[in-house]
Amino acid sequence: MLKKISLLCILSAGFFTITAQEKIPFRMTKHNNIIIKTLVNDKDSLDLMFQIAMEDASISPERQRKADHIIFDKDDISKNNTVKIGKLIKKNVLFANNELTGHEADGKIGTGLFAGKAFKIDYDHNEFVSYDQLPDVKGYQAIPLLLQNGQLFIAGDNVIDGKQHEAYFLLQSGYSGGLLYSNEFSDEKDLEKKLKVTGEKTLRNSSGQSVTTKNGVLPFFKLGTLVLKDVSAGFFTGNLKTQRANYFGADVIRRFIWIIDPDRKTAYIKPSQYFSAPYYKLN
Repeated sequence: MLKKISLLCILSAGFFTITAQEKIPFRMTKHNNIIIKTLVNDKDSLDLMFQIAMEDASISPERQRKADHIIFDKDDISKNNTVKIGKLIKKNVLFANNELTGHEADGKIGTGLFAGKAFKIDYDHNEFVSYDQLPDVKGYQAIPLLLQNGQLFIAGDNVIDGKQHEAYFLLQSGYSGGLLYSNEFSDEKDLEKKLKVTGEKTLRNSSGQSVTTKNGVLPFFKLGTLVLKDVSAGFFTGNLKTQRANYFGADVIRRFIWIIDPDRKTAYIKPSQYFSAPYYKLN
């Protein structure tokens, strides 16, 4: 009888190790940004925007709440901070100073929250779930990830003028819109002529150089076997050529539920409640 009880305890312990998880609630803004309520260094209550395109954290110069207990050095870097989110305690968090962030946020926090763990972005329940190991992904589709300098890229197929073009996109949850194309991709595919343009805005710098942001509509975008239709797609024209990467923005990220593996080599996706929602309109 004692042996049976001991075996049951071992099996139960193993089961809970495999399925151990931590839930973190978040709030979605009308601009598609994810806001997490945090307590930094046991003193500063801050609303931080989750930025999947970074690992560490930062504070915005336009913050609404005080961050007096984050001490920055001469290079505007602060190390060894403690961040509490509910029951989760994350130590040795690095903050950068004076980085702009999304609407309604005092700063940003990245994927370092889930270092060494798998994590889910669940837009149906407005929560993150972190796992010690990859959870059951039945019903999800596997998408390869490319990890570069702490940033995650995925490959998607763009249907332009009836032809399919593959491109890599940086997962960028700080950009409220849908797709945003690099200058190289935009020029090469002649998007100004081949996409239906729905709006534009021109800005000039002190030297008189201009950049025009154009909002267009991509007929189809394919991620794995899942297809988004009439996708909001932005690109730039003008003298300034500063957009170096294609962005997979918050408006398209929210259309899926994501599970990211611990090694950041694979994302598992399935449609969320927002899969067919109207697209976000940029101002």
